[in-house]
Amino acid sequence: MTDARKNWIANLPKDRLIGEFSVWSADLLRLADDLSRVDPYVDVLHIDVADGHFAPAMLFFPDLVAGIRKISARPIHVHLMVADNILLSQIEQFADAGSDLISIHLENEAVADAALDLLERRGVAAGMVLKVETPVSQVGKYVARLNFLTLLGTAIGVKGQGLDERASDRLVEAKRLIDTSGATHRIVLAADGGIREHTVPLLRQAGAETVVLGSLAFNAPSLQQRMAWLHAL
Repeated sequence: MTDARKNWIANLPKDRLIGEFSVWSADLLRLADDLSRVDPYVDVLHIDVADGHFAPAMLFFPDLVAGIRKISARPIHVHLMVADNILLSQIEQFADAGSDLISIHLENEAVADAALDLLERRGVAAGMVLKVETPVSQVGKYVARLNFLTLLGTAIGVKGQGLDERASDRLVEAKRLIDTSGATHRIVLAADGGIREHTVPLLRQAGAETVVLGSLAFNAPSLQQRMAWLHAL
């Protein structure tokens, strides 16, 4: 992976948890101000996209990403939760909008190879996300093509759920797949969903290099103290 647009992943922190902030938890009425407030602590901005079919939510759109791209120099990670028949067109639109990393779902397997090929042609880093009920072993054939591998710890597209009890074991299995993939580039292991003060240490211990921070960051009484705690894990 030598493309210049992917080098930022190799340069993400290795000695602490990466700060991946979910825009879904920001103050959407004052988005620019809220992103400016958290910017000193952000390593990656995470933007969820859902079509109301693949996931129950309906979430963000390319113009929003293009707008955020104008006000933030942070890498933008777009998580696509969309049906197979629109996945490739969504990749094109979000690549055009300025995404640095686009994650598709393993459950989009019917078009996954075409999607990863498209991301490679567009020079956008590739990620893959697994629903909490999907066996981790099924991602093995794709791992070497990825830059990020994200495991959901809750049901897809729904806020406020508790962490699934299998989350830590699934991360350990995913870390093993990454370590044995033969890839020569960095593949970041991420946890998304059920991110709370009592769960983050468990996810970190299981191998997560980043957790997708929502209210834990945006609603922290002191973001500086919260991030100091996170970085010390």
